[in-house]
Amino acid sequence: MDTMQPEPHVALIVEDDPDVRDLAAALLEETDLDVVEVESADAAVAYLQERGGEVAMMFADVRLPPGDMDGVQLAKAACTLWPTIRIVLTSGDPGAVSDGLPDGVTFMPKPWRGLDVLVEAEKAVREPQAPVT
Repeated sequence: MDTMQPEPHVALIVEDDPDVRDLAAALLEETDLDVVEVESADAAVAYLQERGGEVAMMFADVRLPPGDMDGVQLAKAACTLWPTIRIVLTSGDPGAVSDGLPDGVTFMPKPWRGLDVLVEAEKAVREPQAPVT
């Protein structure tokens, strides 16, 4: 019986602005990752709870619709529960992450460059985060 976990192959985009979400999805669809789009942290957590082992990269906005958490809180939860996921947070507000980010989380200010997003996707595929030991 093969007990090996499948390699993570999903890019999870968490963005409430449909235009920005579509742009990120169009970029990430050009990578080796399958793209899943959600518009809230609550939807992201629900997806992660079901299929977190398949996620290689989470690309999330800091400011998300009202719910239980914003992008920074989502990143902190994901780092704790799914430590191998490469996390990229983005925001048009440079002060949006004033209380700091968990180790290993990348911040990308808006407007982000497509090349920078693709570099992070490549890292997610080629250099997955090491699990916490």
